[in-house]
Amino acid sequence: MYKLLLCWRYLRTRYIALASIISVTLGVMTMIVVNSVMSGFSNEMQTRIHGILSDIVFESHGLEGFPDYQWHAARIHELVGDRIAGMSCTVHVPAMLNFQVGGRWVHRQVTVIGIDPETYSTVSDCRQFLQHPKNRTGADIFTLHEGGYDQQDHLPGARIVARQGLENAGLERRRQMLKRERDLLEMRKRTMPQALRPAGPRDPFEAGPIPNEAAADDQGVVVKHEAEALSDAQFPGIVLGYALASFRGRDGADYFLSVPGDDVKLTFPTAGTPPKAVSATFTVTDFYESKMSEYDSAFVFVPLSTLQDMRGMIDPQTGAKCVTAIQIRLKPDADLNAVRDKLRASFPAELYSISTWRDKQGPLLAAVEMETSILNILLFLIIAVAGFGILAIFFMIVVEKTRDIGVLKSLGASRGGIMSIFLAYGVSLGTVGCGAGLVLGLLFVRYIDEIRRMIERLTGHEVFDPTIYYFQEIPTIIEPWTIAWIIGGALLIAILASVLPARRAAQLHPVEALRYE
Repeated sequence: MYKLLLCWRYLRTRYIALASIISVTLGVMTMIVVNSVMSGFSNEMQTRIHGILSDIVFESHGLEGFPDYQWHAARIHELVGDRIAGMSCTVHVPAMLNFQVGGRWVHRQVTVIGIDPETYSTVSDCRQFLQHPKNRTGADIFTLHEGGYDQQDHLPGARIVARQGLENAGLERRRQMLKRERDLLEMRKRTMPQALRPAGPRDPFEAGPIPNEAAADDQGVVVKHEAEALSDAQFPGIVLGYALASFRGRDGADYFLSVPGDDVKLTFPTAGTPPKAVSATFTVTDFYESKMSEYDSAFVFVPLSTLQDMRGMIDPQTGAKCVTAIQIRLKPDADLNAVRDKLRASFPAELYSISTWRDKQGPLLAAVEMETSILNILLFLIIAVAGFGILAIFFMIVVEKTRDIGVLKSLGASRGGIMSIFLAYGVSLGTVGCGAGLVLGLLFVRYIDEIRRMIERLTGHEVFDPTIYYFQEIPTIIEPWTIAWIIGGALLIAILASVLPARRAAQLHPVEALRYE
């Protein structure tokens, strides 16, 4: 009983021990907060990446692709059909996106993905990232709608950000654009000198070849007419990555360089050898916003059959169209690596590349895990510093209480009893520090966004910019196993720091301890 009483007395009266308790508290609290935030970031990142990529990607090494999708699909079903939940073929090809803003051409390097919307939605969560409600519920994503595009982010909990320019997006926007083009052509037609018009009854602004395609007026302005018939009918549809055609202004609103209803041009290589560059015009029908800048600033989606025809992806022997990849979604209980390995064993590696979605994003996910590990090591040093503080404080107590230790031993206290006093003291310091750190850490994680907003109001600077991280709120996940090893590690350090002083106190001889008293 005397051991607990002495331990409690030291804990109440030795205020210098508060330094060690505070160190342990801050260390435990910081590690809980950092691990919760990093786990939240990692989980959000993996969820969004997995929402874009299918479980298994079966693809060719070259841009020509491989023919006879049906045979490949049948072979895959034969091997792992009992574990497949969905399958879709796609075509991936690098391209250059071009559109006009204020009379100037804007160029973007992109990856064009040809998809079949019906089957692609079975292997990817792409529809939930679209900005028109009908497209998210099963409508043809490559058909332009009358209007109704989201005026703000539709995801739950998203920050309210105004979207300037989407009010009339859709068919109304297209009608206005085509009317302006018609008016411009009529104006050019009226102002062109009669002498420069070609002879004959043909109107130079009608569709078709024009003998005198370019002409100069009295001011030397060159007028060039592209012989295209203008109508409300759209070109093949295209879904743009949100970041490709938008930017955030200083007022915090999103502004658009191109909106649904506008026309854009794509330039991409054909499937021949050597490949040739071909260009085609598409009509923007929607935006794709996954909130992963790597994808929102690089991906565009077009109809699969359209891209195959434009690239000439047709097997000359069989007439079958080629694809560059097969996307596979597995059932929830399926083993990704086992399915991947079985497919790799059945298809030649020199012709096909077969990987899981984790393999495709391996470097990114590995970087996040490495960053978390390094942060844990660095933050654990804070608790180690607290351990050295406990060690120093205990040695001071042993020296100061040498007489008391001698009295206890002369009264019959054993070495183990003396040693247990200081060990119990160390456990008490560690327990109090860990308990306080646990409570403060969990409270900080619970109210982290409120704390973030308070800091932003006090400092006037944005702590967490969603345009950089693409998260509207700081994501956090509290994992019980992580909390357990943090608490256990902190307690272990406190106990180890008290072992040496406890042994020294236990080894004191009562005569030596009382000699000078």
